[in-house]
Amino acid sequence: MPEKDPFRPADDEARSLARRLIEEARFGALAVMRGGLPFVTRIALAPGPDGVPLTLISDLAPHTRALREAPVCSVLVGEPEPKGDPLAHPRLTIEARAEFIDRDAPDHAALRARYLGIQPKARLYVDFADCHFVRLMPWAGHLNGGFGKAFLLRPDDLIVG
Repeated sequence: MPEKDPFRPADDEARSLARRLIEEARFGALAVMRGGLPFVTRIALAPGPDGVPLTLISDLAPHTRALREAPVCSVLVGEPEPKGDPLAHPRLTIEARAEFIDRDAPDHAALRARYLGIQPKARLYVDFADCHFVRLMPWAGHLNGGFGKAFLLRPDDLIVG
């Protein structure tokens, strides 16, 4: 007997919840491949103007080197509420490709301003030579909206516009 796929196709409610989770995320759990093994770390996040998660990372961080060597990654967003079962609260895993933004890129200044508007403490180090903006360009999303509410999302379900 074939296995039943637990993921439903995206609907408007799932798209809205996924976009809200990205919009509200100020940090996430980033998973990369490092030395052939999975490596997970916490990163600060801000949604880009199109809804693509944006982070600022340092060359000193082990996940930066891992992303440069293999830009495929995933990021988990969505935090449980203080009460109740943590697994009953919505969360979104985004499978993505990391795109480093050059300092001379046309949109760098706008991304910098947006990021600092959401993560103002990053002003202390945003202009360090070893810090880089990275867009986490989604190719799939796995939304768990609570018990029995699992959805498979495409990039256009997650990106605005």
